[in-house]
Amino acid sequence: MKIVTAEEMRAIDRVTTEQHGPPSLTLMENAGTAVAEFAQKHVEFKSACVVCGKGNNGGDGFVAARKLRKAGNKISVIILAKSAAELHGDAAKMFKKMAIKPLWVTKDTDFGKVAVRKALEAELIVDAILGTGFKPLLKGMAQKAIEIINALPGWVLAVDLPSGADADSTGPLADGIAIHADAVVTFTAPKPAHVFGELTSGPIAVAQIGSPAKVIAAQSKMKQDVITSADVQAISPPRRADSNKGDFGHVLVIGGSAGKAGAAAMVGMSALRAGAGLVTVACPKSIQPTIAAFAPELMTEPLAETAEGTISLLALADRDRLLKGKTTVVIGPGLSRNAETAEFVRDVVSVCPVPLILDADGINAFEGYRADLHPETENPLLFRVLTPHPGEMARLTGLSTAEVQADRIGIARRVAAQTGACIVLKGHRTMIASPQGNVWINPTGNPGMAKGGSGDVLAGIIAGVLPPKHEGTIQWKATKAEAAEFKDLQKDFKMPESREDEDQAASRISSRMQEAVALLAALHVGKAVYLHGLAGDIAASLHGENSMIATDIINCLGEAFAVCEEEAHSKFAYLQR
Repeated sequence: MKIVTAEEMRAIDRVTTEQHGPPSLTLMENAGTAVAEFAQKHVEFKSACVVCGKGNNGGDGFVAARKLRKAGNKISVIILAKSAAELHGDAAKMFKKMAIKPLWVTKDTDFGKVAVRKALEAELIVDAILGTGFKPLLKGMAQKAIEIINALPGWVLAVDLPSGADADSTGPLADGIAIHADAVVTFTAPKPAHVFGELTSGPIAVAQIGSPAKVIAAQSKMKQDVITSADVQAISPPRRADSNKGDFGHVLVIGGSAGKAGAAAMVGMSALRAGAGLVTVACPKSIQPTIAAFAPELMTEPLAETAEGTISLLALADRDRLLKGKTTVVIGPGLSRNAETAEFVRDVVSVCPVPLILDADGINAFEGYRADLHPETENPLLFRVLTPHPGEMARLTGLSTAEVQADRIGIARRVAAQTGACIVLKGHRTMIASPQGNVWINPTGNPGMAKGGSGDVLAGIIAGVLPPKHEGTIQWKATKAEAAEFKDLQKDFKMPESREDEDQAASRISSRMQEAVALLAALHVGKAVYLHGLAGDIAASLHGENSMIATDIINCLGEAFAVCEEEAHSKFAYLQR
């Protein structure tokens, strides 16, 4: 789902109305209806007070009030204006349709009136004062209303954005400048503040109200998306009745060392839980029995080891045999930073013929060797994923961790372009950057996942969801638009007027195919990151953030898949639950 700025959102609304039919009044009706439906879904209440400004945000509030009253609730409406004469455009039209006598508030003392105080005692407060178009600083009655609402005990639902917040801000809200919302429902597409602004600890949802997806895509210039359950479900086709384990790939995990057998084992189990058909864990021979005992579903391969119990260069003798028949490789978890083992890693990566996930000490092995990460061939099937946490990214780039954290999107994009790999920069709002410069932000996850092993689980899930490679092709499914473009390109290729035209058409097909594979692979990586965080959220709800552990995330993956399937058909796309 595209992230858009406030200015882009205004353009989307304008183009939708001018070129695609739905009048602005219909968009407002749909928005207010979504607010009412969201409230009824998430809050138990019998009384509600809708506090409205003079603009379009207030118009959304008028619609919500009408819908909530129709549902049988006791509804009060407060409008921060002198009279209906101060309302204009669609808001004025929706006010006339509301058929609820409002309370007009124009000065501080009006909040002390008995009727106003009684209205604000409602179980639900709907904040429809200021929306996406607001730019700080607060002033006048809006500021006073925010101060009063923040002191109320009622559950507060913000329409579009908590009043006082800047839609384009990527930092947390400062104290006292905005509504303290318990939930936020916005429309069409999230703005930066919805994704990065820490607007609430409660649910944040996006409702579609009538703008075509192509209009949103055309107006969004940020090249940033937030991942949703619908995105995950769109690339999660059902398994055919005649499927066999070979259809879902054979993952090879290379990892582990003395004292760190669990890392490789958790990667293997995560890959199986995420959908892989087969998993083999290759590890130092001394820990092979430990990993084999972890789960009977895991196959294991013992490798030659160093005196420290890490993988030795002598294991390269088994390299080709290990890689044969595998569809995805994960290398790095639990390997340790032994210099000989690092050299082994670099050798395997240089010849790996299938999609590769480089994690943990696999990434550390390239400290000072970052240039070696870029494949020598342009074969799009040699797709690579790097999953650094900020410290590992700092070692890889030569920057400090603070510098990485200060420019997470910029650095992830830069390293993706330099290495030709998909970068998963872990942390709060984990981000996925493609070599083409696209960025996906993951909204799932919680602080309880800051436990040893969580990253290993993520590496395994990525391996489990990447479509397997078969006979030189990858089982990706292109969008309809991409399929049409490929068809046109093939026509150019088959009917060239000259050799030069033929070469150009072939080049275009190759380039577009490579871009499409990289894009679709990055989408699958985003799917894995989303599921990882969602399973972590489910684990936290069951065990608490303090008590949950990495294997709880593995055990909750099935429920995460189920939640995605259910929410994909919901009216609301959740950025937080």
